[in-house]
Amino acid sequence: MRFSVWPNLMQPVEDVLDVARHADRTGWDGVWVADHFMGDGAGFGAVETPTLESTAVLSALAVATERVRIGPLVLGATYRHPAVVANWAITTDRLSSGRLVLGLGAGWQRNEHDQYGIDLPAVGDRVTRFSEYVRVVRRLFEEPTADFDGQWFRLSGARCEPKAEPGPGRPGGIPILVGGKGDRMIALAARQADEWNMWGLPDVIAERSAVLDRGCEAIGRDPASVGRSTQALLLPTEDDARARRFTDAVAPRAAVAGSADRIADTVARWAEVGVDEVIVPDSPLGRGSERRDHIDTLAEVFAPFRG
Repeated sequence: MRFSVWPNLMQPVEDVLDVARHADRTGWDGVWVADHFMGDGAGFGAVETPTLESTAVLSALAVATERVRIGPLVLGATYRHPAVVANWAITTDRLSSGRLVLGLGAGWQRNEHDQYGIDLPAVGDRVTRFSEYVRVVRRLFEEPTADFDGQWFRLSGARCEPKAEPGPGRPGGIPILVGGKGDRMIALAARQADEWNMWGLPDVIAERSAVLDRGCEAIGRDPASVGRSTQALLLPTEDDARARRFTDAVAPRAAVAGSADRIADTVARWAEVGVDEVIVPDSPLGRGSERRDHIDTLAEVFAPFRG
């Protein structure tokens, strides 16, 4: 399994860089960031909290780190044109010497769309649009000149140069990760993604992963060819009362709090249901030296599962 950190972009850029550099130095496998312009006013933060822009942060991480994979979890397709994303991704991938994973999602957060006057189609239309979106990015990644005539997007002899360079474990260049939990999004991931992601504890991931398996089998694809990652809020603590307060406070978001053994048991169950990568948001872990200590504690918990 791989283990990655997810620094919250509702904090100073110096803190984001500190988390990323610490992870890079201490053996973690990746650094992911969310793609939102503000909080949702609920589980994902206050609307008023200043929020860093994800693509700029990722380009900074490309040169601030040396070893970890980096990527957005996930870029919102409703407010980022696929041709612009493809060009940005290749440049950032080259800045990182081939460490970018391009996480893409259909978009969901209503308040940022409303504030900026950006259309947020109904879910069905959003998924249909997103299917075209991923195909457009693929064509721009792979074809010298790309044509596409869809309902939502059109390309005419479109160039996207330079191309990303293949590397170890990524013969096709930049891997595409699709984030989503609904049946249609998972079926889309089976057809079009190199990796799939959703929030979830092991039982939820097992059920949704089985849907992905069936989607792959329906099109003759080896299910093992799609990487699977998940994230949950993790808080290492020996204080059982604190652990209960934390999980109650963040419910219904996926969360595990408690001893190292309890967290390790959950990681073992994720491994059993086929999770390839566990992503750890930093928001519950404090700041400064406290956060680095928590990150190091989790690294020790994860060590037996590495590889």
